[in-house]
Amino acid sequence: MALTLTERAASHVQSSLARRGKGLGLRIGVRTAGCSGLAYKLEFADALQPGDLEFESHGVKIVVDRESLPYIDGTELDYARVGLNEAFKFNNPNVKSECGCGESFSA
Repeated sequence: MALTLTERAASHVQSSLARRGKGLGLRIGVRTAGCSGLAYKLEFADALQPGDLEFESHGVKIVVDRESLPYIDGTELDYARVGLNEAFKFNNPNVKSECGCGESFSA
């Protein structure tokens, strides 16, 4: 069981945490949403909650709740810039289908 970041994603998270001035790392999870059923949620982790699992990738701590892990286990998070757009990209081996707009998935 693991989640990883690419070097680009880790660098972006580290820069964001430094600008923010606080935080343990990045919290990754899923929530019920969208037309396919699940959507990713990303936020800064300021504290650990009961049942949280921790991973580390390229010097960045990743925090995941136990309920989300089965849907995102093995995921690699990348950070890409295409033209004027930039965003995180989830490379999730558990995805069975995605909605047309790319906002949600089923696993």
